[in-house]
Order: sequence, then C-alpha cells, then structure tokens
Amino acid sequence: MSEHASCSPNDPATPANASSKRMSPADRHGRIQKIVQNQGFVTIEYLAREFAVTPQTIRRDINVLSKEGLIQRFHGGAGMGSSTENVAYNERKILCFEEKQQIAKMAARQIPDHVSLFINIGTTTEAVARALSGHRRLTVITNNLNVANIMSNNEQFEIIVAGGLLRHRDGGLIGEATIDFIRQFRVDYGIIGISGIDVDGTLLDFDYREVRAARAIIDNARKVFLVADHTKFSRNAMVRLGNIGEIHALFTDRQPPAPLVDVMTRAEVDLFVA
Repeated sequence: MSEHASCSPNDPATPANASSKRMSPADRHGRIQKIVQNQGFVTIEYLAREFAVTPQTIRRDINVLSKEGLIQRFHGGAGMGSSTENVAYNERKILCFEEKQQIAKMAARQIPDHVSLFINIGTTTEAVARALSGHRRLTVITNNLNVANIMSNNEQFEIIVAGGLLRHRDGGLIGEATIDFIRQFRVDYGIIGISGIDVDGTLLDFDYREVRAARAIIDNARKVFLVADHTKFSRNAMVRLGNIGEIHALFTDRQPPAPLVDVMTRAEVDLFVA
C-alpha cells in the first residue's frame, strides 16, 4: 500500500503536482481539511510536499483553519479538531474501508479455531467479525449487535451478547450491566478497536462508557489484539483507555510514527502492518 494512500471514500488520493502552485488559498484550505480528516494527523513537511509550497505557507494555512475551529494545530503539524465527538458511524463504515478489510484479514489469520473471543464496538472490529466467518467452533462474547448479526451466519459459532444500554447510532451496548457481564468471563482473545493512539502509546476514545467496557475486555482476555487503521495515530480523543503496552499486538495498515514504534518495542508489543 502506498505511503500516502487516502482513506476518503469520495475523494481519492490525488497528490498535488505543479498545478497546486496555482491553487487558491481557499482551495488549499479545503484540501488540507480533508487530508487531516482522512489521516487524523499530518505533518507540516508532508503538506508542504503535497502542495509544493513552503512550510511557512502551510503554517499560515493551519493557523487560519485552527482559528476557524476546523482542525487543531499541533507542534509540527495538524490534527482532528474535536476531542469530544467521533465521526458519525455511517461515515466511519466507509472511511478506510479497504484498509480495514486488510487489517481484519491479517488479524483473523492469527486467531485459531476452537477458541473464545471478546469483540467490542467499532467498524474495524466488525470487519474482523466478517473475516472470521470461515473459522470453526468459536465462542464470541460481544457488546456489539452488528458483530453478533455478522457472526450469527455461522452455525458453528456460539454468540453471547452482553446486556446493557443500547447505543442506537452504532449498535453498541454500554453501561454498568455490560461491564458486569464481561467480567464474568475469561477468554482466549480480546479484539478491540480504538479512536486514537497518541505517540506516547496512550489509547484514547470518545465515550467513557465504551472505554470502561473495553477496559473490562483487556482485563479479562489472555491476549488482546488492537485493530486500528493509520488515521488513529496521533488522533485526539478525550477519554483514556490505557496504554498500548497492555496490548499484545497491533494490526494496522501503515507503519506507526517512530515514537510510537519505540514505545511498542520497549513493551514487546507485536506489530502487524498490512
């Protein structure tokens, strides 16, 4: 996969060329905003190369967009503007769709038959559920109604659905009843998604109730697999789940930022890149 491949379903990657020099500031601002939305975080150097302009020009562009609340300025680059609200579920289903399929297939290959799993809320974990459809004799405990529906097509699977408060927008089950239910089990594998991974290894999400359910999964699985596409790297979110050092393996579609790789290496976290 190309290093600069885009995850936008409606706006395929079109690296700027010499014609970008004639692009108006307003057009450039629109493109920068889309790139940041697609990738989660981008550096000034990357944007300067994309648009064939100076880093100083990009810094001015980022300042303008930041003042308008469209993106957030960070040291050395720009990222998503909101730490309190995730992208809508229907948009996330198509964002990085192909990358999520590759990640899911890669993770599914590491799951043997005849094992027990937790699978939590998220579009990437739903892709893993589909990729596991050919396995045999899995016992799956999930707080994701979409995962339950996907995996119910295999009659060899035993599907156990957690109780709790239904989050209508994405079929997730959350709350105290969900946490208490998950804590009753000790399973072989936990498969979780995440909204953001900071460069220091902090795992971040938007809903503290979803985070508590994911925390219970981490605490009650013998091995934990994190599935996350590259847009989650350095993405800003408000609620802390834990640290990537608590995960046994990360499955993603691009090489993570160097500081994050260092953290994973020290913690002996396996890295799988599609």
